[in-house]
Amino acid sequence: MKRFTLLDALTGVAVVGLLSLAAWVALAGPEGALPVHFNAAGQADRWGDRNEVALLIGAMALLGGVVSGLIGLAVARTDDPSRRRGLMTGQAVGLLAVVGSALFCAYLSLNGAAELQPALPMALISLLFVAIGATAGRIGPNPVVGVRTPWNFKSRLAWDRSNRLAGRLFFWIGLIGLAASPFAPQPMGMMVVVGAVVVAAALSVFESWRVWRDDPERQPF
Repeated sequence: MKRFTLLDALTGVAVVGLLSLAAWVALAGPEGALPVHFNAAGQADRWGDRNEVALLIGAMALLGGVVSGLIGLAVARTDDPSRRRGLMTGQAVGLLAVVGSALFCAYLSLNGAAELQPALPMALISLLFVAIGATAGRIGPNPVVGVRTPWNFKSRLAWDRSNRLAGRLFFWIGLIGLAASPFAPQPMGMMVVVGAVVVAAALSVFESWRVWRDDPERQPF
């Protein structure tokens, strides 16, 4: 029998809340052209009506509900505490990312802003990586979050070390990006943060292979 958790309840509340917001936007939201996409410089480059905004919010609500619900089902079916923690971390981060993105998109569109504050996108993406980095090194093997390479699933040591490395790198990249966001020229600042994250991910993947190769207790393929 499925054991419902607080995250399952929060998923239900978030989905109902976002669908209600989508219905309100479709029925009583602002009329006229609304920004629905921004380029790398933070300028609106595509416009739509309130129905398109409502559809976007509703789609993100359903996506978040399905993904979080499937992870919650996996949480209920595992008896491994480490795997359970990892899955619940993924469920929480995924739900927060979807809800935060939906609310942020709704805020921008409904305000009709033609241009973002230059520091805002960089600050938000940096904050996300601070949160990911703070949790990445504390989760056990799971199919949802973390550095999920073939070598990591054949060596617990490789999993632990590569995820700790990724966590440290993501945390510091996010923290430095957050501190620099008010001053960095855009879109260069955002490009540097994204580039640093890509490099950090590549280093973590290499670390997983390196540790697996030297682990005497690794499992063969």
